[in-house]
Amino acid sequence: MGSTFSAIADYVTGSCSRTPPPSPGLGDLPEDCVALVLIRLDPTEICRLAVLNRAFRGASLTDTVWESKLPHNYRLLVQKLFGKAGDGLGNRTIYANLSRPNSFDDGTKVVWLHKTSGGLCMSISSKGLAITGIDDRRYWSYLPTQESRFGTVAYLQQTWWLEVEGEVEFPLPAGTYNVLFRLQLGRASKRFCHRVCNSEHVRGWDKKPARFQLWTSDGQYAATQHFLTDPGKWIIYHAGNFTVDKPDQLTKVKFSMTQIDCTHLKGGLCVDSVLIVPKMR
Repeated sequence: MGSTFSAIADYVTGSCSRTPPPSPGLGDLPEDCVALVLIRLDPTEICRLAVLNRAFRGASLTDTVWESKLPHNYRLLVQKLFGKAGDGLGNRTIYANLSRPNSFDDGTKVVWLHKTSGGLCMSISSKGLAITGIDDRRYWSYLPTQESRFGTVAYLQQTWWLEVEGEVEFPLPAGTYNVLFRLQLGRASKRFCHRVCNSEHVRGWDKKPARFQLWTSDGQYAATQHFLTDPGKWIIYHAGNFTVDKPDQLTKVKFSMTQIDCTHLKGGLCVDSVLIVPKMR
């Protein structure tokens, strides 16, 4: 009996032991503190952590976090690619849109953000290049293919004078860029569900190297020479590098590939595209 009255007294006076309140967890962190953590992560990690709890989810949607993943001149990019449709978009949406391939100049050029480095990449199709003799079907033709992001490549049957040129004017973010030509010797096709390459017209590329050059509007110049090799394989040929240090202005880049030694025929070349991509450290 005495113990019963003692327990009642303890309950009334509050002297009974109580379950301590739970310790603070990740869900109790303020969103602005979580945002400071997310800024230091790459986009893939941000998306993974967004499902942890409400605080991480909210922080992952803030403009501050995604602005840190965008190029400093992203407003110029939005204006160039989306026009008025880009007005009022949040930074997370802008990042998502820029990370997808965005075409311009009648679909002959495509740009996108590299998701890991955050750098801007560009691809110019063969139809966006000036190719000497392209309208003469005796020498050149466009071939449909699934091996190009543009769905077609320019195919050279034969020529004495090879000249492929192009240029682009674009608000590139600051950094150093590579200019690359994507080429293949031979004409690829499918036979019985297997890829085969017809090298019938491949000739002349072992005589002298092709010359690759680039020029920029601020006076930079680079040149390289490469023998074209390995029929049946898409090869990336490096033309040179250039640096952008004024991202608030349009950068104009001209580039070319030539083999103008007329002592021998050249043929069997597929020209897919020219790539302008950030130089990785």
